[in-house]
Amino acid sequence: MGKVLYRLLRGDQIEMRLLFFGIVMGCGFVALGWKLWIVQVVQHAHWTEQMPGPSRVTVRVPSVRGEIRDRNGIILVTNRSSYGVDFHLSDMVRGFKKQNGYIPLTRFKAPVHQMLTEKSEADVVEIVNTGIMPRLQELSLARDYNAERLQKHYRTNAEVPFAYQEALDFSTVAKLAEHEDALPGVQVSLRPVRYYIYGALAAHLLGYVGAPVEIEKLADVNDYTFYQPDVEGKAQIEQSMEPYLRGKPGTRILERDSKGIIQSQIESIPPTPGNSVYLTIDARIQFIAEQALRHPALGRAAAVVLNPNNGDILAMASVPSFDPNVFIPSITEGGWKSLMQDETVPLVNRAVSAFPPGSTFKIVTALAGLEKKLENARYDCPGGIQYGNHYFHCWISDKHRTHGVLGLSDAIKVSCDCYFYQLGNAAGIDTMDRIGAILGIGKTYEIGLSDEKAGCMPGPEWMKLRPAQEKWTSAHTANVSIGQGYVLASPLQMAIAYAAVANGGIVYEPRLVRTVINPVGTPLLNENGDPVVPDRPLIRADLRTEVTAQQIELVRHGFWEVVNEDGGTGAKGRVEGIAVGGKTGTAQATDRGKEDYVAWFCCFAPYDRPRYVIVTMVQSGAHGGSVAAPIASRILEQCIGMEKKTYKVALQPMKPARNSHPFQRIEALAFTDNPTFKAAPETAATQIAAAPREETTEPNGPSRPRAQLSSNRASRRPTIRPEPDQRGQLQRRAAIPLPPPVDRRTIFQRFFGIRKPSETSRPQSMRPNLH
Repeated sequence: MGKVLYRLLRGDQIEMRLLFFGIVMGCGFVALGWKLWIVQVVQHAHWTEQMPGPSRVTVRVPSVRGEIRDRNGIILVTNRSSYGVDFHLSDMVRGFKKQNGYIPLTRFKAPVHQMLTEKSEADVVEIVNTGIMPRLQELSLARDYNAERLQKHYRTNAEVPFAYQEALDFSTVAKLAEHEDALPGVQVSLRPVRYYIYGALAAHLLGYVGAPVEIEKLADVNDYTFYQPDVEGKAQIEQSMEPYLRGKPGTRILERDSKGIIQSQIESIPPTPGNSVYLTIDARIQFIAEQALRHPALGRAAAVVLNPNNGDILAMASVPSFDPNVFIPSITEGGWKSLMQDETVPLVNRAVSAFPPGSTFKIVTALAGLEKKLENARYDCPGGIQYGNHYFHCWISDKHRTHGVLGLSDAIKVSCDCYFYQLGNAAGIDTMDRIGAILGIGKTYEIGLSDEKAGCMPGPEWMKLRPAQEKWTSAHTANVSIGQGYVLASPLQMAIAYAAVANGGIVYEPRLVRTVINPVGTPLLNENGDPVVPDRPLIRADLRTEVTAQQIELVRHGFWEVVNEDGGTGAKGRVEGIAVGGKTGTAQATDRGKEDYVAWFCCFAPYDRPRYVIVTMVQSGAHGGSVAAPIASRILEQCIGMEKKTYKVALQPMKPARNSHPFQRIEALAFTDNPTFKAAPETAATQIAAAPREETTEPNGPSRPRAQLSSNRASRRPTIRPEPDQRGQLQRRAAIPLPPPVDRRTIFQRFFGIRKPSETSRPQSMRPNLH
C-alpha cells in the first residue's frame, strides 16, 4: 500500500515539474517573441540605420605636370597616358578575411620607445600569392615582383595603391578589366606619365622625375581614402622648376556598397595642369650640337652655344648621354647600377663641369694686362722662362723653335706661353683674379641646373684657405696665366667670358629658363604681380669699367688672327663666308686619378656683329685646334645654314651617345659633307694624320689640376624598381602551408551538421600554382 501511494505522489511531482518547466518555457518563448517583435517591428527603422550601407570613397587623381618647351614653343617634355595595375592592399586583406575567415600574419621588428619590439601584421605577400596570383596566372597577367617591397609598402603606406605593373598595352588592360570584379583589391589605373619626346636630346638639361620617397609625410596624404601621389622632379630643370611644373590634383568620389565593392562614381573633379616652362635653348641648335658630338671618335665632350647679346643659352650638350625615359615611371635596379658604374659617367653634364682651360684662359690674362695699360708691351719668347725652381716651357720649344718678340695680338694668334707668363706676372695675380671674377670664373649661376661646378680662380687669398701651407709665388702666377696650375673652368663659364669680349664688354648672366606660362597662356605672376621668371637679359658686369672699348677690340682682333691668318692655331675653326674669331687651348689634367688631355676651342661669329658664341671641350683631345675647333666649325656652319634656310633641321628622337673607346686619345677630327650630317666613319688613328700640331700647354707648376665633374649628388634619388625576390618570383615560389580555417559555426550548426558556404574548402583556383 505504501509503495503504491509513493508511486502516485512521485508521479504527481513529475507532472508538477513538467508543468512548471512548461510554463517557464512558455514564458520564455513569449518573452522571446515579444523581444523579436520589438526589435523587428517597433525598432525596425533604428536597426535599419545601423546596418552597413553604401559608403563614399575618395581617390586622389595625380596632377598633370606642365610641359617643357624650347624658346620657339617646340615641346620637349610632355605627358602621356599610361595604364597600370594597382594593388589596394587594405581591400585585399579585407577580402581575404571575408573569403577565408582569417588573416595570415607575419612578424617584424620595429622601434617602440627606442627599443626594437616584435610586432605582427597581415602577411600581404601570402595573401597576394594565395588569393590573387593564381587568378592572374590563369589570365596570363602575373608578373614577378619584389615581395619585400610589397610588405614594406603595406606597413608604411597601406592606403596608397601599390604599383604592381606599369606601362601596360591596351589588350592586357582590356583582359584584366573583364575579370576585375573577381580580383578584390586589383584595379586598372590610368595615369599621366612623363614623356621626353626626343629621347636623349638635352637630357642633361631636362633631368627626370620620379615618385616621392616618403609619401606618408606629404601634406594631403590623409585627405583621401586612396592616395595616388604626384611625381616630382629629381634633377635639373625638372627639379629646379618643380613649384611651377606641378599642377593641382583632382578627386574621384566613388560609392562602395556594404560588401566593399565599388559600385559607381558619384563625382569627378579633374586635376589642374601645371604651368609650361619655356627654355632659352633652340631645339634645332641643340640637335645640331648633339649631332656634332656624336662623331664616332668622340667619347667624352661638351659644347655650349650662347647668344652673346643677351646671355641666352641656345644649346648645351654633353656626351656620353642618357635617355631620361628610362626613369619613367621607374628605372630598374640593374639599369641604375649600370649608369652608376659606367666609367664615362653618362649622368655628368660636362658643359657645367670644371676642367683646366689651357690657353683659352689667356683671355683673362690679356684683359688683366690691358687693365694695367700693357697693351703696347712686347715680350721675347726664348722657348722657356725660369721662375724660382721651375723652368716654364713654351709649346713651340717642342719643335725646337721660338716665337721671338711679340705683341699682344700676335701672342694670342700663336698662343705663345712665354709671352703670357711675363704678361701675367706684370699684371699681377690680384688683377687676374679680379678680371676672372668679373667674367665669372670660379662662380656658379642660378640657371636651374642642380649639378653645376664653380671651378677655381686661384690666388694668394685662395691659397691661404688650403690645408697645405704653401706660399703663392710668381711660378703660380705664371701657371695661372696660361690656364694651368689650379685654374678650373667650365665650358659655360668660358662661353660667358668670350661673349663679353665678342659683344664689346658686357658680361651677361647666362639664362636657361626664358619664362613660365600658365595654362591660360599668359606669364605666371608672383604675389607682387610680377612674372616669376622675367623674360629679359640680366647684366652681371661691364668690362668697360676696367678696360676701354679700344683695348677690348685689340683682344678681339687677336682672336680673329687665330682663325683667319696663316700661323694661327685655330684654322680648323673657319667657316666659309663667315668671319670667325676664336682661341684654341689644350691642357693636361687628372680625371679621377687618371692623366687626361683636354682640348678646347672658344669662338664667336660673325666677327663684326656676333650672334653666336660656341665653346667645345673634348676630353682625351690631343690638340684644341685639330679636335675641338672642327666641332665648333660644324655647329656654326649648320646654324648659319639654318638661318639662311640652306639647311633644315629634322628633329627626331636621339638615342644615348655612347663610344666603345671613350678614353682613346684623339689626334684630329674631320666631318664629311653628308647631307644627313652624320659623322664620318673614320677612326681616330686615320683622321687627318697630317694635321699640324698646335699648342699643348704642359703643367709646369708644382701641381696638375684635377677636373671637377658635375654629379647627381645635388639631385634626388630616382625611383628605382627593385628586382624580384624569391617570394615574389612565380617560378620559384614554394608552397606555403596555410593553417586550417577556424570553425566559426554556432552550436546548433555544429549539432545539426550545417556547414557555412564560406567555410568550405578553398576552390582549386585559390591554391598556389607551383608551375
